[in-house]
Amino acid sequence: MSSANSAPVEATTTLSLKGKTALVTGAASGIGKRIAEVFADAGANVVIADLKLADAQATADAIATKGAKTLAVAMDVTDEAAVEAGFALVQQRLGAIDILVSNAGIQIVAPIEEFKFSDWKKLIAVHLDGGFLTSRAAVRQMIASGRGGSIIFMGSVHSKEASKLKSPYVAAKHGLEGLAKVLAKEGAAHNIRSNVICPGFVRTPLVEKQIPEQAQALGISEDEVVRNVMLKDTVDAQFTTVDDVAQAALTFAAWPSNALTGQSLVVSHGWFMQ
Repeated sequence: MSSANSAPVEATTTLSLKGKTALVTGAASGIGKRIAEVFADAGANVVIADLKLADAQATADAIATKGAKTLAVAMDVTDEAAVEAGFALVQQRLGAIDILVSNAGIQIVAPIEEFKFSDWKKLIAVHLDGGFLTSRAAVRQMIASGRGGSIIFMGSVHSKEASKLKSPYVAAKHGLEGLAKVLAKEGAAHNIRSNVICPGFVRTPLVEKQIPEQAQALGISEDEVVRNVMLKDTVDAQFTTVDDVAQAALTFAAWPSNALTGQSLVVSHGWFMQ
């Protein structure tokens, strides 16, 4: 029985980002691009951030044809000055950020005894330094605006468990979970939520590149990499899709309260169950 002072909560069936401004890194292709498209369809202004301005602009132009307000920004997420300049441009053109999706990522595979320290540092920089620099810039704008917001990190099933040949990637994805939890605690007073999406293998260009690399490193065929490495622990031998991940991002971005913060959502066809 509800009290006399409590109003009933109306159920909603549509997740809306109307009036929100979202910045997605690594958004010129793959998962980031699909998230940007879904956010635009939900009513958000969308900032397409990627290494090359031409690539970001092409995606922004395509999304804008559907009526969304877009902005393309060149951003190396490992470069503090570039991140700060990109966020300043967004503030100038569209106002403060309401949603950040820290999605930019790379992959390098090798046994740890052969892993170059320069490659370790490069991968850690993109995932962890990039996650820190972009979330710090976003938090500053969210606090100043007084509106709060949502920060979403792109983790992986490798935020939960390990695979061979991926020592820096697994370390970085585990690290993003820790960063998200700290931000959830620090951001709560400002109505800033922080969460992680943990996809299974999504057949993007990044994963396509891994298939022959792992086949060579493991001494097996490419079909065996797909069947016996990438999809062996799923419930249906299916790749996760970019739309699967984008819908999870929309849920985190549109969630109306701190009830859903400091969490990770595994989108992996049952590869990892928690």
